[in-house]
Amino acid sequence: MRRYVAVVGSGTCSAEEAVAAEQVGVLLARADAVVVCGGLSGVMEAACRGARREGGLTVGILPGSDRDGANPHVVVAIASGLGELRNGLVVRASDAVIAVGGEFGTLSEIGFALKLGKRVVGLGTWELSRRTDAILRAATAEDAVRLALAEAP
Repeated sequence: MRRYVAVVGSGTCSAEEAVAAEQVGVLLARADAVVVCGGLSGVMEAACRGARREGGLTVGILPGSDRDGANPHVVVAIASGLGELRNGLVVRASDAVIAVGGEFGTLSEIGFALKLGKRVVGLGTWELSRRTDAILRAATAEDAVRLALAEAP
């Protein structure tokens, strides 16, 4: 069965985060996974760009009411009209989450995913002081994708 993996991160990101997110997108597409994201710029756009370059399917769940707001690499644009509340939909639609960098929106997606019992893989993202093992740590895009797609123990 095809896996859906959310790639979450800030709408403005560093060059290093963009490179990592793009590589995550490439690797997910090669694994025939669907890339789900918030559909905007930064990490989201980079992941979609990488996935599309490999012929992958990308889904963007947008905060606004206009599908035209999606980055140019989103194949399926869903205009939620929910603002930041769409973060819950991004997570709900996914089997696992890869967080690349990120700000408070990313933190909310991590929190939603953990609450739902979904696997969260972090690539240079938030650390939790109370549950230090809740986010699986990855050093590279390859590690992140491998961990996200691994079967549950």
